[in-house]
Amino acid sequence: MPLIAHTLYQVSTATALVEGIYQGAVPIAVLRKHGDLGLGTFEDLDGEMVIVDGHFFQVRSDGSVREVEDSVLTPFAAITAFSPGSPVVLDSCPDLAHLTSRFDALRHSDNVFFALRVDGKFDYIHTRAMRRTKAGVPLVQAAAVQPEFEFHDISGTLVGFWTPEYAKTLNVPGYHLHFISTDRTRGGHLLQCRGKDLRLQIQLEGNLHIALPETADFLKANLRRDPTAALAQAEGEKK
Repeated sequence: MPLIAHTLYQVSTATALVEGIYQGAVPIAVLRKHGDLGLGTFEDLDGEMVIVDGHFFQVRSDGSVREVEDSVLTPFAAITAFSPGSPVVLDSCPDLAHLTSRFDALRHSDNVFFALRVDGKFDYIHTRAMRRTKAGVPLVQAAAVQPEFEFHDISGTLVGFWTPEYAKTLNVPGYHLHFISTDRTRGGHLLQCRGKDLRLQIQLEGNLHIALPETADFLKANLRRDPTAALAQAEGEKK
């Protein structure tokens, strides 16, 4: 089966983020040319980026949400032009594990990237938003003081990607999702969710384009370490 020519455009790598490379490298204006759905963060790790329907939102550590201007910079982001087929309805979703298992059933390969979107009414959403951090502070250390938010009976959208295990130095392996409410006032990096009658959409990404930063911090960084454990600790729900 030939690959569909959807392209995942990414700025920098997950390993660089783990090592504290937070210097802005690419403006939103450039990201906008490459798609309308995605996620990422902002210069100095200042909050969570949620890209939905071509709009770029910043969820900050105080819980506020704003649509950002084209001049704002990102040290890490992933975006694609999203044009999937018909949605699949998930009648009941007791938790995030159930949601990802349903996406597992929709994926036909463990060796390519997938873009994801979920729309609907959620009984419960648990998110976090990174706090502005000095360059060089490891991601795990920055994540240890991240504010977390809980929302109930909220309509909104999840956007994100599934990354193959072999690409763990490039992006978060497995599922990585961000949330934005329908009224665009609440959101963040998804930690947990619960809902019903959710509309799931998935798109295979046949091409990968990575824009590597030319910043001094990136060029001089030690990116040899395996980021898997650090990503799992920083990105997942606290036990």
